[in-house]
Amino acid sequence: SLSKLQLKTGDLDPRLFSRLRHLQKLDLSDNLLDKFPNSLTLPDLRVLNCNNNKLEDVTALKQFPLLEELTYENNVYLTVIMFLLQNLRLLNGKDITKLANHVRRVNSRKLTSKVTAHWKKFFSDQHLEKYTAEQVKSIKKKFLKSVQTNVVYGPSSLSEFTRWRVKMIAEEFLANSLGLELNSDTEPEEKTDENEEESTESPREAAEDVAPVGDFSSYISNVTVTPSKRKRSHSKSSPGNKKSKTQANTEEEAEEDVSAEPLHFLQCHSKGNSREDFKTQLWSCVFEPVLDSGARKDPIVSSSRTVATCGGESVCLIDCETGTVLKKYKVATEEFFSVAWTTLTMVLSDSRKKAHNILAAAGRRGIVKLIHVAADFCYGEIKAHKKPIATVCFSPTQETHLFTASYDKRIALWDIGIPDCDYNFKASQLLVLETASIPLRIALVPTCPEQYLLAGCEDGCFAWNIKLDKGQKSRPFEAIFQFPGEESLTTSHRVDGLAFLNDDVVVSKSSKPGCIYLWSWSKSFDAKGKGCQRTMSAVILAELEWSTTDMSYLTLSTCPAKEYVFCGDEKGSVWMYNLSTYTTGWGSPKGKRSERRISPTQILTWPELRVNGEQPPEILVNNVVADPAFTYLVVLTSVNITAIWKKS
Repeated sequence: SLSKLQLKTGDLDPRLFSRLRHLQKLDLSDNLLDKFPNSLTLPDLRVLNCNNNKLEDVTALKQFPLLEELTYENNVYLTVIMFLLQNLRLLNGKDITKLANHVRRVNSRKLTSKVTAHWKKFFSDQHLEKYTAEQVKSIKKKFLKSVQTNVVYGPSSLSEFTRWRVKMIAEEFLANSLGLELNSDTEPEEKTDENEEESTESPREAAEDVAPVGDFSSYISNVTVTPSKRKRSHSKSSPGNKKSKTQANTEEEAEEDVSAEPLHFLQCHSKGNSREDFKTQLWSCVFEPVLDSGARKDPIVSSSRTVATCGGESVCLIDCETGTVLKKYKVATEEFFSVAWTTLTMVLSDSRKKAHNILAAAGRRGIVKLIHVAADFCYGEIKAHKKPIATVCFSPTQETHLFTASYDKRIALWDIGIPDCDYNFKASQLLVLETASIPLRIALVPTCPEQYLLAGCEDGCFAWNIKLDKGQKSRPFEAIFQFPGEESLTTSHRVDGLAFLNDDVVVSKSSKPGCIYLWSWSKSFDAKGKGCQRTMSAVILAELEWSTTDMSYLTLSTCPAKEYVFCGDEKGSVWMYNLSTYTTGWGSPKGKRSERRISPTQILTWPELRVNGEQPPEILVNNVVADPAFTYLVVLTSVNITAIWKKS
């Protein structure tokens, strides 16, 4: 509650408010506000009281998309508010659902029709391609003025709203149908890293806030979306391979269980904020852990809707529900390949201890950036490798232990330390694992994360003993795994996807096209054997049917709590596998391999998405990740588009 404090607009500091990501109720009544700042960024705000202020410009309210209740008496522009806030139910204590639906849908549809007709009747003979830029600008101004004067709809009490809405629709019409951009607001330049060679003791880089969703660089506007889904097709069973009635029913239930719809399409990693950037590759995303939720005990409780994504020169923090880009951190000379979260208990200046989420980001320069997200602050860096870092991950049991896998054919284990109240910290290297080829994906074995690490590399799948009580700081691999090849078992193949489905089942791709393997760690790895660099055969539990593409680096992920596997393909589709009906059988002592390939439970195909009337170029899904509760699915592509799906 900030009521009756004589607050003026300048008193609402966006840098302070943008940290209140979970605030749901705010009372600003009885103050002296004449407008809202555009970047308060309160993505979870549901109830707002701004009664008795001097507010005249209400368009900034659209930054609160989840707002359900608004008290706004002794102010103006109530109809505009209904249109801006799509979830609003109560206005000044009254249910406005029916009226708001009319304003949002019927009114907008009629006005759009009238605006289009006005252009066709009075301006369609203007061949804009023949005019100079200045002449085109003049025509656009004439059209806007004319359409606001002549397009009338609804009662006179709504005339001001109608003029405002007509102007908005006309601008959208010009931009979308004719490719004419009218927004003259220039976007603030993003801050870049000015001092690239900082030590771990005195780094000072500010993480940057990004403009809200309405900004084209964050959000792709003018999108035509036609989602479609393909459920798995069952091959006809041979007489010797009949399914029991129970199996058939279970599989039918699994099919019906999944329903996901596209929610947002974001273009927030553009180089130089270019709207035309459909080349920046997006590589990695990971959901932020929820603080004080027993995250290490219950993955469902620890689920959040905030995800960190990386690609090109930037790292973004996105609210999956609203599509708001909450934060953006940028280094002009970097290309980020991987991000990872950890939660550190830091000592504050008054000696109190408090848990904070820290984000590690790394890429082409071989440097790990450490970002205290809540403080908008990159407090340090670790010069980890001289060559690019392909992937990073934190230990689930030792919060300061970070693994970095590099193109220098080494995987390093670091203790990143805990920063003090002045952000001084000391990082140290604990271990170096020597690889025979470039490591692409790494995973710690869930049952013994302090003892064994698994890595998918350019030339095979390897395991290392990482126990720190062993004296050897630099270690060769302990085992390399054999998989079925085209004709015989092979150890030599690129493994560009690797994750654990549960404590024992490993999911990896690809020793041969069109196939993802599920195999047992405990049955494959001989922990009692002696010596290094031993060859072991992966005990295959099942094969997943996947695209037959030979395209590399389209990685997979798992959702262990829901027993799902996800993998994107070369056509923008996401293959989803619900394996809950299989895992119990695989875990039993007599667990047998599934004889036939398991088809996807469902394939989410890329929607028809047009930007300025055109479809983006060929779309590869580089990565797809679900939150632990499988509410959201974040899809990272090769064309600088982050797609967010929501399970309904």
